[in-house]
Amino acid sequence: MKFLPQSLLWRTMLLLVLLLVAGNFAWLQIFRVFEREPRAAQVAQQIASVVNLTRSALITANPAKRFDLLRDLAEQEGIHVHADSPKEPVELLPNRPFERLLGAELQRRLGDDTRLLVSIGGTQDIWVNFEIDEIEYWVSLPRERVERTEQLRWLGWGLLVLGLSVLGAFLIVARINRPLRELTGGAASIGRGESPPPVSENGPREIRTLARAFNQMSADLKRLDADRALLLAGVSHDLRTPLARIRLGLEMLGDKTDPSLMEGMVQDIADIDAVISQFLDFARVGGESVNAVDADINEIVQGVVERYKRQGLAVSAQCGGLPPMQVKTLAIQRLLTNLVDNALRHGSQEVVIETSLHDKQARLAVLDRGPGIPAADAERMLQPFTRLNTARSTSGSGLGLAIVDRIAKMHGGCVQLLPRAGGGLEARVELPLR
Repeated sequence: MKFLPQSLLWRTMLLLVLLLVAGNFAWLQIFRVFEREPRAAQVAQQIASVVNLTRSALITANPAKRFDLLRDLAEQEGIHVHADSPKEPVELLPNRPFERLLGAELQRRLGDDTRLLVSIGGTQDIWVNFEIDEIEYWVSLPRERVERTEQLRWLGWGLLVLGLSVLGAFLIVARINRPLRELTGGAASIGRGESPPPVSENGPREIRTLARAFNQMSADLKRLDADRALLLAGVSHDLRTPLARIRLGLEMLGDKTDPSLMEGMVQDIADIDAVISQFLDFARVGGESVNAVDADINEIVQGVVERYKRQGLAVSAQCGGLPPMQVKTLAIQRLLTNLVDNALRHGSQEVVIETSLHDKQARLAVLDRGPGIPAADAERMLQPFTRLNTARSTSGSGLGLAIVDRIAKMHGGCVQLLPRAGGGLEARVELPLR
């Protein structure tokens, strides 16, 4: 669901908050149920004591001083005694569990004829009746003596405890999530072809085991990359040495050989040398230790275009506004060069490099008017040593687009091979602005 948090930290926090709220609510309900009957008995005893004391005082008091006694009760104790019938309208006790228990307990203590009202004539007090010599009296008590007066304070304390519990849960979950975040960053670095630093092996046993395994995997991958680069470098050196000797021998033959045959052999040597260079480039990408720097992509594009123009090739640029970005400049140059070489080799002799800004991403597009790449083969063409059947007659190793894809992923971006409007291919590279 889109409205749910996406990170592990906040999903865990959401579950813990719901659990804490549900637990507190359940304990509150349990407390209310088990506290209801004792509180009803306590309030009923207080009311019954006031009624009994008031009745005893009226019975034993001098009739001439009863009014003075009633006045003193009203002024000093807040207890009002009325000797007349209740005035309309009257409001009965609400029919709720606590009020039912309170009414039943009062009738047990004061008699079955006892009535309990919460309003007489609009006066919002607790009213209880009793009789003296068949004369009905009503005692009114302030509601504060019966109802809770500190509910908001208890609610505030409960919310404070809940907030502290949530804060403690957040600190615990964040501490557990920190090594997972390190592992996620390290895995993303490996996906970009980089060698991340070892993650800290702290925390619970399971996290330590996972971090140790990740560090071992990262070290193994780094060693494999180093061995592969060393192997390719050695092979390329051993191959280029005899190639250089063959080229020197061909040049020394001079006019003794058919010129067309000589030209073909020189071209074959050049193609082999180019293939070896691509092998080295593919092994080098991702293993470079050069740090990214702030650079202007448009300046890199203009530099690449000028290089091709000096060779007399029709390569142009249409640059849009791009902010400075953290990139590896030599890798971006290699990315553009591979795309342009691919366009010139398999496409037309007119290639355009476009740059633009879309959805907080820098977009580099190399466009040609060649035959293009079928949509079904676009993803496959980014794999190493992959070529279309129509391109197998041309020179190349099938590593050009794979190198472009590795460089894009190294910068957190992606490559798309799309059909160009009007025919041709659009090799689009999108890099995040970071």
